Amino acid sequence: MLRMLKLINTNIMRVDNHFFKTIFLLFFVLLIVKTESYGQSNGLWFSSYGVVQDNRTSFNLSPDKPFYFKDNFEISFDLSFIPNQASYFGYVLRIIENNNENIDLINNSITKNRFNLIIGEKLSKISFNIDSNLLYSQWSKLRIKFDLTNGRVTVYSGNRSFTESNLHLKKNGYFKIFFGVNNHNQFQTTDTPPMKVRDVRITENGKVKYYWPLNEERGTVAHEIIAQSNGAVINPSWIAAMHHDWRLSQTINVSGPASVAFNPQKQTVYIVGSDSLYTYSVSNLSLSAVNYVKGRINLNIGNQSAFNPYDNHLYNIYPDQKFVAKFNFETRTWDKKFIPDAATKYWQFNKVFSATDTSLYLFDGYGYLRYKNEVQQYHLNSGKWKTVTTKGDFFAPRYLAALGSTSNGDTAYLIGGYGNESGMQIINPKNMYDMLCYTVADKKFKKLFDLNVKEKDFTFANSLIIDEKARMYYGLVYPEHKYNSTLQLICGSLTQPTYSFLGSNIPYLFHDTNSFVDLYYCPGTKEFVAVTLLLTSDNRTLVNIYTLLGPPYESLDKIKIAANNGKYYLYLIVLILAIGVIIIGYKMKKSHKKIIQPPGSVPSKSKIEFQSHELNKLDQSLTQESTLNGMHAKSAVFLFGDMQIIDATGTDITKLFTPVIKELFLVIILYSLKRGTGLSSEKLNEILWHDKSAKSAGNNRSVSITKLKSLLEKIGPCHLSKDTGYWKIDYDPNAVYVDYYTYLQIIKDKNQLDIKTIKCLIDIVQRGNFLSNIDYEWLHTFKAEISNEVIDKLLHFINSATHKPELLIEITNLIFYFDPVNEEAMVIKCKALSVLGKHSLAKDTFESFSKEYKVLYDEEFKKTFHDLTE
Repeated sequence: MLRMLKLINTNIMRVDNHFFKTIFLLFFVLLIVKTESYGQSNGLWFSSYGVVQDNRTSFNLSPDKPFYFKDNFEISFDLSFIPNQASYFGYVLRIIENNNENIDLINNSITKNRFNLIIGEKLSKISFNIDSNLLYSQWSKLRIKFDLTNGRVTVYSGNRSFTESNLHLKKNGYFKIFFGVNNHNQFQTTDTPPMKVRDVRITENGKVKYYWPLNEERGTVAHEIIAQSNGAVINPSWIAAMHHDWRLSQTINVSGPASVAFNPQKQTVYIVGSDSLYTYSVSNLSLSAVNYVKGRINLNIGNQSAFNPYDNHLYNIYPDQKFVAKFNFETRTWDKKFIPDAATKYWQFNKVFSATDTSLYLFDGYGYLRYKNEVQQYHLNSGKWKTVTTKGDFFAPRYLAALGSTSNGDTAYLIGGYGNESGMQIINPKNMYDMLCYTVADKKFKKLFDLNVKEKDFTFANSLIIDEKARMYYGLVYPEHKYNSTLQLICGSLTQPTYSFLGSNIPYLFHDTNSFVDLYYCPGTKEFVAVTLLLTSDNRTLVNIYTLLGPPYESLDKIKIAANNGKYYLYLIVLILAIGVIIIGYKMKKSHKKIIQPPGSVPSKSKIEFQSHELNKLDQSLTQESTLNGMHAKSAVFLFGDMQIIDATGTDITKLFTPVIKELFLVIILYSLKRGTGLSSEKLNEILWHDKSAKSAGNNRSVSITKLKSLLEKIGPCHLSKDTGYWKIDYDPNAVYVDYYTYLQIIKDKNQLDIKTIKCLIDIVQRGNFLSNIDYEWLHTFKAEISNEVIDKLLHFINSATHKPELLIEITNLIFYFDPVNEEAMVIKCKALSVLGKHSLAKDTFESFSKEYKVLYDEEFKKTFHDLTE
């Protein structure tokens, strides 16, 4: 759909009248909503080899009576295969003619062309394949046309067609049609590929006679919505419900106080028991177990297990003994001896592996009437333990919290729990809802926000699923005050205290330290996995494994998107209202006075146009930094080069910012844009008034905040807020241009830079280094990050393709703003100048670089000019 929008937008750019372009786009979007939204989360999921024959899925289109066709007819449907399955052999479709001839569409995973059409007992000439990228991740439309007049069958796949002729097809015949397995007389089958089917249609002479959307949520009836010829489904798994209803996939009874781990690459759950290691494949729905070669191990109560994705090993952890054992899958042995111990003092601790320093980190826990806020580090290579001395915001003692990390484990997010600031259980423990960020590099905690929980209290399952791209997290929560509890999936933002509950409930028997629950995600099958453990009185662990298809939905009603005409007409009403607003705006625009351009270094038209167009491509959820219709914003904040503030009248008001107000403004706006959260009052005191008493710092802060608010009002729709408990600057991007924000969008974009984007980056950084005339200690980190990002981005662009020498010279000059002794930039500039025949300038560039190198490193640059230009 997005590609289509891009294509349409490209074509209508030729139209001069912006009003009519907007109207056209609105109608096109409405068309897309109508034609594409229906069925996005619908369909029938076919259970295959992951279950026994009796539990496999069958869809009978004609359970009561067969279909009678007097003339040519066609059956069409959407097909998709479930990824990461052991076998895909089986019957996609079986059509039985006059109860004596079968016509089968079979997936044969052995041959090169996996799809074959079988007619009777013969293999027809129709054989084809579907690209794996489409087959396993998208829907593919298939059509099978029966030409009864000429005795031909044609299969259409995409823009390809395959025909078998000279068939004895009879008019006025009757047909039975099945998807998957069936038990119809001598034609019964038990083999079906693990597939998904939706939008089944039968047409006769070009007219649709039957239509099964397969948008059901419950039951065994597939409703046909034209002739009310409902189909029957055996062992259905409705895709709509699979996005909402957790399914109990496996139950295991394990010896000893078991623990659980997960391998996301293989989509495998490991259950570590006292005598065996159990392996459950989420994709194949299969369970296996291996006994330990050296016999039973002494698992201690409160132990946990974890799979390290960076070295592909399974570990068992017991912090009381500083114990970490590694499992060898080939020899089925653990590399350390398990020693019995008393009850742990780190119940329900959180854990994360970090590739940054090859370590395992343990957080918090509970034991012996005390909540913990310790952070322990175990170095995997050296085997050494140490207690980490953390910095930053206070990490309150707790347990029953959730923790997740970024893909390389350099940053961990920890949320919620139960405890208190003293750590003593006797002093009023309570539920906690703070979201903390812990960075491995500097061992620092940073509080991001507190959830605003107005309903019933809850605690968290052990792990969070972090979606770095969307800046979201998923977790499981439950009320900890009752035994017969329930788990609920929660989804929230990593940058603000918003969250919602998704999916159905999972039953959970919570018996404090005898219970444990964890959450995982399968990237291949896009499934969430919840695992609950309950240690029983006979020293056995009851394990339940539940799965939920992603993306999860809050309610089944939300899956029915645009599935009926009522909603379509609602969209039409919205469109009409939108057109009315546009007409009014269009007339006002024609009569409106021309906007005054701000004096000084205002952004160029190409840069503003880049913001308006390119930021939409970067992230639709972000507000456009440009003003409407490509016109300049009156107000502007420039942070590259010398700091410059332009107010709403176009006047430069930079001089009105006193040193304290300037630093206050900069620290808040940088933390607002870069971190997305702003700063707490305590953090502001630490940065700006660290030499004052708490009372004096508070007074200074209040006075400075008042002055800053007054100045921000001059800029226009720009104000200081503390809605989340953190000081943050919010502004209207249609009226205020901020060069640093545009810079961040370019840097965050992982796509290949094009010439338009690089020109915008050049426009920004050619003003000079970031805040070049300002030097605060806290600002050093920002400046260092920007310098590295700019240099890396510009050099990556240079090396990605062949460019004109004039552009290379312009880019390398910018690199020297940030790194005057960047050797790679110097070599590129010298060669570019030489290509233009400016050899003396190339020599001057080299000599200037050599002098800077000598001053910085106190040694001569070892290469000669001839070495570089040769």
